[in-house]
Amino acid sequence: MKDNNLFIYNSLARVKQPFKPIHDGHVGMYVCGPTVYGDAHLGHARPAITFDTLFRYLKHLGYKVRYVRNITDVGHLEHDADSGEDKIAKKARLEQLEPMEVVQFYLNRYHKDMEALNVLPPSIEPHASGHIIEQIEYIKKILDEGYAYESCGSVYFDVEKYNRDHNYGKLSGRNIEEMQNNTRTLDGQEEKRNPLDFALWKKAAPEHIMHWPSPWSEGFPGWHLECSTMGEKYLGEKFDIHGGGLDLMFPHHECEIAQSVAAQGHEAVNYWMHNNMITIAGKKMGKSYNNFITLEQFFNGSHPLLTQPYSPMVIRFFILMAQYRSTVDFSNEALQAAEKALQKMSDIYRRLQNLKPAEKSSVELPDFMAQCYEAMDDDLNTPMVIAVLFEAGKIINSATDGNVTLSAEDIDKLKKLFDIMLVELLGIRVGSEEGTADLKPYEGAVDLLMDIRKNAKEAKDWTTSDLIRNKLSELGFNVKDTKNGVEWSLK
Repeated sequence: MKDNNLFIYNSLARVKQPFKPIHDGHVGMYVCGPTVYGDAHLGHARPAITFDTLFRYLKHLGYKVRYVRNITDVGHLEHDADSGEDKIAKKARLEQLEPMEVVQFYLNRYHKDMEALNVLPPSIEPHASGHIIEQIEYIKKILDEGYAYESCGSVYFDVEKYNRDHNYGKLSGRNIEEMQNNTRTLDGQEEKRNPLDFALWKKAAPEHIMHWPSPWSEGFPGWHLECSTMGEKYLGEKFDIHGGGLDLMFPHHECEIAQSVAAQGHEAVNYWMHNNMITIAGKKMGKSYNNFITLEQFFNGSHPLLTQPYSPMVIRFFILMAQYRSTVDFSNEALQAAEKALQKMSDIYRRLQNLKPAEKSSVELPDFMAQCYEAMDDDLNTPMVIAVLFEAGKIINSATDGNVTLSAEDIDKLKKLFDIMLVELLGIRVGSEEGTADLKPYEGAVDLLMDIRKNAKEAKDWTTSDLIRNKLSELGFNVKDTKNGVEWSLK
């Protein structure tokens, strides 16, 4: 196991803390997954890529990681998560489908998008609808401890009573008086003792198509309950990391903390981690604002706000170019900059594979690997890792141009650097799938032209040689003569 010098920002403590797992050699990680009632958008990609990077790094450090990412397929209501209609049920009703038909359709599409983004599958992907019995038992524990009450067949968490004994709002930094003053008046609130109380179980209306039997009514669980329940089931009463988007900090994660303390007598999570938002024109990108762009639309360029399609690796690189806790604002200009940067990185990687070793190096390599580990240990500072790789790329480009020489040992060091940091940890696919376009359809034809151009140069037929280079340039190819031969790439 590599030495663990990892520091991560704990949202609960509001500082970076050294990562010390509960069990030596093992890490339990729970991340809030999607609500599958529509296609995944760019806002869904950020937590998926953020915690995929953490998952990759923890495994690289030598830990055995159990990564649980839930699927919300019941209980996520419209409006404020306690009133309105379940989102899956609403979609099923509108499209005249079975709710699980809606779930499976969009889950298949979500998995396809995640595979395109090179997001590794989690260890376990539990569904809320598959854990109704466990959620009912969890509610019973909270009732037995006196922190919940039944009302009209529904069960609500008593926030005011909990706050008297503990501290509701400790994660988000809110106090209960401010929350009460800012609470909107919504339909169905008359069942509650306090507007802040949230549903653990909701009695289903006659027309509601997703419901299960319980001691209180024929109904369904509240949204917040599933993560507390499934986290305990698969990771135990105490586990290491709980992650999700910053928009889930309140109320979802705040409610999770309250539920676990109420049911178990202690908090369940050691480290809370939250990625920041993807914004568009300064406003959060999401379905609730109707300003989202789906991943499929990014991949095919079909959205009116897009000037071109962007490959999955460009999207991944775009997200990793910012530290996960910073806001990222969408623009075509930013994506095009990421596309160009990724193409440069891909060219560097390809040149590295083609370098011919010299007897000895004419430059001393900095310890790029140590710099990258230092960046990863600093709360997953992926933009710094990318900056270090570009610094290494300057030496690779210089060696390709014949300005410096590199020994076989140094070339191997650089190959190891890029294979670990770029491919393994950042998850960037390189090779025939690199950059912004698949080069395979062009490789045979361009290589043939390169051979003709080489023969022309050997015969001192400079007219033909220059003609091939200039025509390829007009068609969007870079052709470069180097000490090690000729290389080409798409502009």
